[in-house]
Amino acid sequence: MHKIPYKKISLFTFAIAFIWFAWPMYQFLAYEGKVPMWFPTDIDAPDRYPQTTTFSAHPRSNSALELLAEHREKIHAPSMSAAVAIDGKIVWAGAVGWANIEKHIPATTDTQFRIGSTSKAVTATLLAKLFQGGKIELDKPISNYDSNLPNPQWGNITPRQLASHSSGLPDYLDNYGDLWGMHYLFKLDKRYTSVRESLEVFDDNDLLFTPGSQFHYTSLNTVLQSVVLEAVAGEPFLRAMRNNIFTPLGMNATGAEYELSQPNSLATFYWNKDGKYPAFRVWQRVDLSHRLAGGGFISTPSDMVKLGSAWLDEKFITPETRQQFWQPQTLVDGSINPQNYALGWRWANYEDEAGLVHNANHGGVSRGSQSWLMVIPERKMAVAVMINSNVEEFWDFGQVSMPMARLFFGE
Repeated sequence: MHKIPYKKISLFTFAIAFIWFAWPMYQFLAYEGKVPMWFPTDIDAPDRYPQTTTFSAHPRSNSALELLAEHREKIHAPSMSAAVAIDGKIVWAGAVGWANIEKHIPATTDTQFRIGSTSKAVTATLLAKLFQGGKIELDKPISNYDSNLPNPQWGNITPRQLASHSSGLPDYLDNYGDLWGMHYLFKLDKRYTSVRESLEVFDDNDLLFTPGSQFHYTSLNTVLQSVVLEAVAGEPFLRAMRNNIFTPLGMNATGAEYELSQPNSLATFYWNKDGKYPAFRVWQRVDLSHRLAGGGFISTPSDMVKLGSAWLDEKFITPETRQQFWQPQTLVDGSINPQNYALGWRWANYEDEAGLVHNANHGGVSRGSQSWLMVIPERKMAVAVMINSNVEEFWDFGQVSMPMARLFFGE
């Protein structure tokens, strides 16, 4: 009678389980360019890059498109799209390059991109509307609005602390207390049908510090915030976004990627080692439903400048509410947080040889995509820019927004 090799079976089983668990982490690191990629499929860079523009009769249209094309080439992105709005109206929108290189689909002003953490400014707009309507207070514990929080440590966190990243919630890579949550964060293939369900990614973790005492930027703040907003609105988060924000503002191209009705309108997302690699690789398929409110929306620059312009419309966001949300937040010791972060927005004073520009902004980095939204109150202007790849230094991508804005300062 043969002896059953239990030890070998156990080792084999352990090896398979380890590979299954570790493979998503390897994929994540490979697409970050930190480890070699397994059997990569390279796509040669195209010989030519198409261009398209909206409102082509505008006197600065050609200059704006040339600026966009030059910057796309400089950062070696497959495509780049941008829009400018003044006094609530889009005055120019343009796109250059390829939405899909293999299929030769040009990027247009209707091409949708993943907007990453610019989603936080989108979600903050719903918080502002509910606050303005008296449905939620910024400094009351969130347990006042949702009594079914899965982690008792969260009860005394306030909406202000969630929106300003001072709640103590961990970041994705701090998520050591929840191994399954870490696995799903790296794997990025699980569909969450509700924002509440996505709390399982981090609901076992302890807070990193007492709420309000420190600043720690993490999209998990906005994920939890979306659950609270859902409870306050009395309807699913996405429906609340549509009813209160997207539909009133005509943002028909903004939403969840998994609800996309016209897949061909979405850009294909690429890896090219932060613009340093001569060829492109299609980014692996991912599902961002676990971070929808904080980094999972898709949109277009035209939709984003509609959102930015809405913050300057006193009928939509009152000056008092805008002041609350664009004011850099202080910690309990009285100091302003190190990122000048407000409530779902950053406030910045940008200065170059042409002068000082005050602006509210938010950037976003997603899998194979980046976005930037900037609102300049003194000029009643909003500018948005997007690409379907990544760069190593974010501002190498986003810096084109300032000369683009200055093109239209005379309007």
